[in-house]
Amino acid sequence: MRFLVKVLINGVAIWLTSLLISGVDVVAGSDAPQTSQPVLNQVIVIAVVAAIFTAVNAIVKPIVKVIAFPLYLLTLGLFFLVVNALMLMLTSWITGYTSFGLVVDGFWTAVLAGLVISIISLVLSVILPDGERKKR
Repeated sequence: MRFLVKVLINGVAIWLTSLLISGVDVVAGSDAPQTSQPVLNQVIVIAVVAAIFTAVNAIVKPIVKVIAFPLYLLTLGLFFLVVNALMLMLTSWITGYTSFGLVVDGFWTAVLAGLVISIISLVLSVILPDGERKKR
């Protein structure tokens, strides 16, 4: 259940980021699941991209955090912007093997997009319950 909530939060964050930042696009190409409604196609593509992004954050990001711990200390935590950008670029690279997915123009666009996605995800995770908080 927590994974689905995180996918939903990341999906909304990626969608809003693609609307706000010109270098980030969610592309529904010819390989994308086709339905009769283009809005539904876009929602399906965003859901797939969000699932991949959530999986990358769940699997790869903790490993990178452990390896880059000295850089986190050295930069007083600002290295998280670089790590978020790299996770976004990894998601873009993974979905790049299909004609649909996430397209990020460059590293600095990914840094800005990673910051925006982090802020939106933080706000949405406060609003939506994810099952981590214990009820009193």
